[in-house]
Amino acid sequence: MTAPYRLHALSAAALLALTLAAPAAQAFSDDEARRAILELRTQIKQMNEQNQQARLQLADQMDLLHQEIASLRGRVEELSQRAPSAGGNAGHANAPQTPQAGDPQEQAVYEAAADQYRNGRYKEAAAGFSSFLQSYPDSDLSGDAQFYLGSSQYASKDFKNSIQTMQSLVKNRPEDPRAPDALLVVAADQIELNDMKSAKASLQRIIKDYPGSPSAETAKSRLKLL
Repeated sequence: MTAPYRLHALSAAALLALTLAAPAAQAFSDDEARRAILELRTQIKQMNEQNQQARLQLADQMDLLHQEIASLRGRVEELSQRAPSAGGNAGHANAPQTPQAGDPQEQAVYEAAADQYRNGRYKEAAAGFSSFLQSYPDSDLSGDAQFYLGSSQYASKDFKNSIQTMQSLVKNRPEDPRAPDALLVVAADQIELNDMKSAKASLQRIIKDYPGSPSAETAKSRLKLL
């Protein structure tokens, strides 16, 4: 066999080998691609399932939070229904009686704000109690006025100012019978502002500083849901 003939035969054999190998290589590449697609689909399915679970968990948490807010609102409304009166603290048979103001004008200013509060005009009540506190900062009624100012601000959704008012009451009058209730309103304000860390701290403070108060029992149940 001559050299050119041998070279031609070798070239034909090599071409045949490449031709036969190409489908195999292509099949190998397709298998790899299919496996990659299947793996990707599996990962996407797992991610979707995890996302669905996370959404369900978040929905449950939101439901609990809404229940907590509604419950705490109910408690604050219950506190608020203790009609502010210069004659005493309604709703607490054993609570110390708030003395009446000696000055008829002072008494009239307080009662005007209290009437607004009792009638559900909370913005007007807040303005009235704020005016009273500015005019009579040393009044025997100033503690009640400050508590109902904070409650009026909460009812008017003025949550930040309500926090400041109630925290000031607790700071300046830590022994006031309304102090634990004031902190409960603070926690409600903080929940409305989605400040759960501060709300927990306020509830924990009630339990720590006022362990025997009705508000402490309320705070314990609230903490379980936050």
